[in-house]
Amino acid sequence: MEIKVIKNILGENDRFAAENQVMFQNEHVFVVNFMGSPGAGKTSVLERTMEKLGDELKMAVIEGDLFTSKDADRIDKYGVPVIQINTAGGCHLDANMVQKTARDIDLANLDLLVIENVGNLVCPAEFALGEDARAVVLSVTEGDDKPMKYPLMFKESDIALINKVDLAPYCNFNIANAKEDIEMLHPGIAVHEVSCTTGAGIDAWCDWLRAGVAKKQKKN
Repeated sequence: MEIKVIKNILGENDRFAAENQVMFQNEHVFVVNFMGSPGAGKTSVLERTMEKLGDELKMAVIEGDLFTSKDADRIDKYGVPVIQINTAGGCHLDANMVQKTARDIDLANLDLLVIENVGNLVCPAEFALGEDARAVVLSVTEGDDKPMKYPLMFKESDIALINKVDLAPYCNFNIANAKEDIEMLHPGIAVHEVSCTTGAGIDAWCDWLRAGVAKKQKKN
């Protein structure tokens, strides 16, 4: 009986995700589900992204968090449309939440929509949102064992950003081992070392976004 309930929850979410996918496809917008632990630096990466691509791509952000609008307030300073979803304790965003929120965004005037999911390395990987791609941020402050401890997140992601690499010497984080584990879990995944402090790796991440946008628009 319990298994049947879980299947029903995921099945209902998949229905909304499929509807979202059609909606985003019709509006020619590239959508990224941006995931990672609390404190991994997702919002900081987005801030650097706005600095690099703000004059080049038309972007919007959906911010997911349990409470407060602190992350949305940070993004708003860059003049990018942003809407906050507070889950009031929920550990992930689901496709229905995204669908309701996306209706308040001018999708027809966008190239890129980033959905910053709730900070969590487990649940967000299980719930499709109708996105084109998934990105995960792993901070060196979390430990290089996280990919093998939370394999689904890395198996389901199209790109992994190892963030705060400028702190690696102080965190006993083996970047080579982390990369090896991530690539073993998902052969062919893009893996980039990133530092929002020094700017390292941000260009490569932005190039990946540009390529995604170009590919989505070419299909249409």
